[in-house]
Amino acid sequence: MRIALGVSYNGQGYEGWQSQLSGNTVQDKLEAALASFSQRKVSTLCAGRTDAGVHGLMQVVHFDTPLQRPTASWVRGVNAFLPRDIAVQWAQEMPDSFHCRANAVARRYVYALLESPVRPSVEGGRVGWIYRPLDREAMQQAAAHLLGEHDFSSFRAARCQALSPVKTIRRIEISQRGVYWRFEFEANAFLHHMIRNLMGCLVVVGQGFQPPEWILQVLAARDRKAAAPTFSPDGLYFMGPVYPAHWGLPERTAAYDWLP
Repeated sequence: MRIALGVSYNGQGYEGWQSQLSGNTVQDKLEAALASFSQRKVSTLCAGRTDAGVHGLMQVVHFDTPLQRPTASWVRGVNAFLPRDIAVQWAQEMPDSFHCRANAVARRYVYALLESPVRPSVEGGRVGWIYRPLDREAMQQAAAHLLGEHDFSSFRAARCQALSPVKTIRRIEISQRGVYWRFEFEANAFLHHMIRNLMGCLVVVGQGFQPPEWILQVLAARDRKAAAPTFSPDGLYFMGPVYPAHWGLPERTAAYDWLP
């Protein structure tokens, strides 16, 4: 049978999602836990790979197994073998036609940012940090220029393996709660480091170093050198993929509720 899992994780201690020779990735830890629980090797596919230091609120993976177990057992049983900073949130049996990556119609990320003269402490590694005040209206004007279909080459990492730099951003929402900012992004897909590079540019605009219209120049340049430096991974969270309703998969996990 094919099983889909919703997985949350704190990415601080890992070298990203994708399996590495070091064995210190989220995928490595998850597959080791699955193997311990099922007593057989398990290979997983994920909806969206995350970089070192990036967190996941609802990474979706799928795998095939001959093992018959109640879905609740996949949650409790696998979690018993996972480190404390990774947890399976839900499990669901799926038809063989389901593919966690190919069937996703969109992907969502959120960036949590602390605006404070003092660096983070208890939330260290879980939020980005700036000490200069931000102008929300300026950042919203800049974000409006990014909506729709564009060539995002200026926001693409040099080692990005995507076949095309053309992506469609459906939504960017910027909100503030106290000293914490929340930047929420939704697109059909994202390039390597795209969110962190977008954040770098939005913060430059928010701090008044560039006008909102500068974003149009960065887009038109189609050159990574035209954009701001890549922002820290600390406050970046993969909220998860969006699937058509007929798949019947959860849209959120409890982890969504604690972010600013």
